[in-house]
Amino acid sequence: MSDRSPFVKVCGLFTAEDVRVAVQHGTDAIGFVLTTSAREVSPQQAAQLAALVPEGIATVAVFHSEDLPTVIERATQAGVGWVQLHGQRTAMDVELAQGAGFKVIRAVRRDANPEEFADWGEDFLLIDASVPGSGQSWDYAAVRELAAGRQWLVAGGLSPQNVVEALALSEATGADVSSGVESSRGVKDPALIAQFIDAAKGA
Repeated sequence: MSDRSPFVKVCGLFTAEDVRVAVQHGTDAIGFVLTTSAREVSPQQAAQLAALVPEGIATVAVFHSEDLPTVIERATQAGVGWVQLHGQRTAMDVELAQGAGFKVIRAVRRDANPEEFADWGEDFLLIDASVPGSGQSWDYAAVRELAAGRQWLVAGGLSPQNVVEALALSEATGADVSSGVESSRGVKDPALIAQFIDAAKGA
């Protein structure tokens, strides 16, 4: 890790209070899930929440298997500046999203084929657990060399208790959390959001 503060993204928010707490504690990015999930919000709900986020904090629409025209349409409706692409993707997907004016986080699983770790021009690579959304921690040091020199986020099984260690082991640029700051599946806990950001940022 460099001396620069880690980039922190809190994902799957769907209440104004969750957004307020994340902003107050210094998050760098807030994610809204616009794909089938326990955390799914509509583009219209995401737009209402994104409007609460101050300039300088990234607003991210998260997608899985949707095609790029659908991604661009929904992200535009949501009024976000970033898209996060999971599922089977191509370098052209990244190019199309950026061409539409969005910054891109491209998500891959830790056990993905080596070619998926190539630099496709995304703004951040996100490396997740083998089963994304499972909340299971993994060997965060295992992909350090694959991602060396990149802007990348570690994800999967992170919590206020282990985020500092995960950042140190992985040497990632930052961290992305969702289930690790929930009181039950899909329900965020504002206190855990605050604790996670504070821990990651060294507050």
